[in-house]
Amino acid sequence: MEEIQSQSDNYRSSSSSASSPASRVPSSNFFYLRKPGSLRHPISFEDSPEWEDTDIDARVEEGGDSINVATTPASPSLSKLNSGSLPSPHLPEGAVIPRKIAGASVAWKDLTITIKGKRKYSDKVIKSSTGYAIPGTMTVIMGPAKSGKSTLLRAIAGRLHPSARMYGEVFVNGAKSQMPYGSYGYVERETTLIGSLTVREFLYYSALLQLPGFFCQKKSVVEDAIHAMSLGDHANKLIGGHCYMKGLPSGERRLVSIARELVMRPRILFIDEPLYHLDSVSALLMMVTLKRLASTGYTLIVTIYQSSTEVFGLFDHICLLSNGNTLFFGETLACLQHFSNAGFPCPIMQSPSDHFLRAINTDFDRIIAMCKNWQDDNGDFSSVNMDTAVAIRTLEATYKSSADAAAVETMILKLTEKEGPVLKSKGKASNATRIAVSTWRSLLVVSREWKYYWLHLILYMLLTLCIGTVFSGLGHSLSSVVTRVAAIFVFVSFCSLLSIARVPALMKEIKIYACEESNQHSSTLVFLLAQLLSSIPFLFLISISSSLVFYFLVGLEDQFSLLMYFVLNFFMTLLVNEGLMLVVATLWQDVFWSVLTLLCIHVAMMLSAGYFRVRNALPGPVWMYPMSYIAFHTYSIQGLLENEYLGTSFAVGQVRTISGFQALQNVYNISPDSNSKWKNLLVLFLMAIGYRIFVFILLFFFMGRKISLRKCFKCNNRDTTDTS
Repeated sequence: MEEIQSQSDNYRSSSSSASSPASRVPSSNFFYLRKPGSLRHPISFEDSPEWEDTDIDARVEEGGDSINVATTPASPSLSKLNSGSLPSPHLPEGAVIPRKIAGASVAWKDLTITIKGKRKYSDKVIKSSTGYAIPGTMTVIMGPAKSGKSTLLRAIAGRLHPSARMYGEVFVNGAKSQMPYGSYGYVERETTLIGSLTVREFLYYSALLQLPGFFCQKKSVVEDAIHAMSLGDHANKLIGGHCYMKGLPSGERRLVSIARELVMRPRILFIDEPLYHLDSVSALLMMVTLKRLASTGYTLIVTIYQSSTEVFGLFDHICLLSNGNTLFFGETLACLQHFSNAGFPCPIMQSPSDHFLRAINTDFDRIIAMCKNWQDDNGDFSSVNMDTAVAIRTLEATYKSSADAAAVETMILKLTEKEGPVLKSKGKASNATRIAVSTWRSLLVVSREWKYYWLHLILYMLLTLCIGTVFSGLGHSLSSVVTRVAAIFVFVSFCSLLSIARVPALMKEIKIYACEESNQHSSTLVFLLAQLLSSIPFLFLISISSSLVFYFLVGLEDQFSLLMYFVLNFFMTLLVNEGLMLVVATLWQDVFWSVLTLLCIHVAMMLSAGYFRVRNALPGPVWMYPMSYIAFHTYSIQGLLENEYLGTSFAVGQVRTISGFQALQNVYNISPDSNSKWKNLLVLFLMAIGYRIFVFILLFFFMGRKISLRKCFKCNNRDTTDTS
């Protein structure tokens, strides 16, 4: 304690410019919605929610700049929130924001989270955290990097990774119950949006994927979400832009990702780092929008690394973490008093959040060492002389013995002494509806993404035009057989290689699926079927246009049935190749390594396809078995050659003739069976299905979140009982 007191005195002396604790609250520079006099009051039971599912209808009066609540709010704290002088973001006159579902209270008690290491669950990320969030307020989890903010948020929401274990209790409306689908929304730090859709289109398709019912009923929900996030001016703008059109700024894109969760009208909203990669103006606009959203009855729990003074004044409750330890939980203004009581007052000209992080961030120890070294060489350069570990221990010990910690415990007891209404699921859209919506959305994206699709089609046309002109005018003599085989091999191989250019587009589709699946807006089966159905028209357009150019320039057999088989064979080849790209992209989750891996696979398949060396003469290990059998080039080229030469004959001299099969024996291995080309086509079809089944297995077991919330709660309660 002497060391702690000494370090505290040293730091207090370095902040001598600060005045008394009460005067350190710059009321004129803060957007505080409470009176400065509330600084000395402990947490009150006035924030305790009433278990009433009140309908709230907020309207904007003509000529006014604030939202008025028409009916009694779900929590008495809403009256305090709406009494502030902070203006609300602009909304059109007469706009209506219906709130048909009140928020829900969330409380967590003695929450400890461990992450599985190499041998056992030894790393404690969160240590005995206790707190709560009530309707109509915004609770912020703040702390330096790697302090456990996101882990705590995921634990409260029931979205921990399977490698983590949770000890403690989480209550929703006073009961240890799961949060069903639709009752809460979770916004990740980095979300994937579809840039070629407008804001209104993106939210409308999200509503179709999430909500049951008819299409027309979801337009009002989308408009409510647009107005709630102040996106009315951007509703018809593209999210990410395409061609030469500029997309939305990062702040508005973040608002769109939040609006996607608001479509479900959840009671609780979890947001991980809403200010991630935002400038100061965008950050303030974001938090003002979230503050207004909370005032309509939502329960908001967000994580923030750092904030400005204005943004800090918008918080209702703050949970301060450092290395998994809870250093404070309570009202934001009381946090300033807590630091002052611990001997670390906030200077007048410094942002509170900067001051908090300065005191508890262990990374500052390196800066302190650098400053001391500089001081030795250049005299008295810095007065920074506080040991961060000592500050953390001081703050933690002060909080545990404070009235704020006791008030939190009392509030937890009050929130859990009786159970409120059980949260119910609102139902999901059927799988058939989701498949149809995802397919139509993907087709719309295909029609707009010229860089990944239409440019790809143009490149295919140019490539086949080059191959066709190089191998044009071959004729149908016996001497043209070798050159014709080379032309077909080059056509299949080079066009398959060109398909690798679609890897970035497939990677974006996988990321969108992962984002939607984590919030249960989609499923693995829906994604694969929608991706297959939406890619069929585009691949068929490529196959028929490229096949026609190549077929007539090279001068293959002039029969309609043979031409149709050529188109169908090449279409199946592209379908198999896309399945292979899906497998590799799912495994790597990186464009560079996916392209590099696909290039290596294609080169190996081309070498074993039977053109450079007859298939029967390939070395047995590796190249014959299994490479030549898993290479789709083999079946595609063999089917096309059988389609061209079976049933034909060539004259040798003036008397003797040989069949097309005999003419190809020394050049390429084909089967004399007239139905063999259909067997090769069947093999290609089975390979296309097989690759997608493999992708389904990969996504289902490695990317999906397959542990139900009910099982998580049962395991957590069992672990708590065992440890006690």
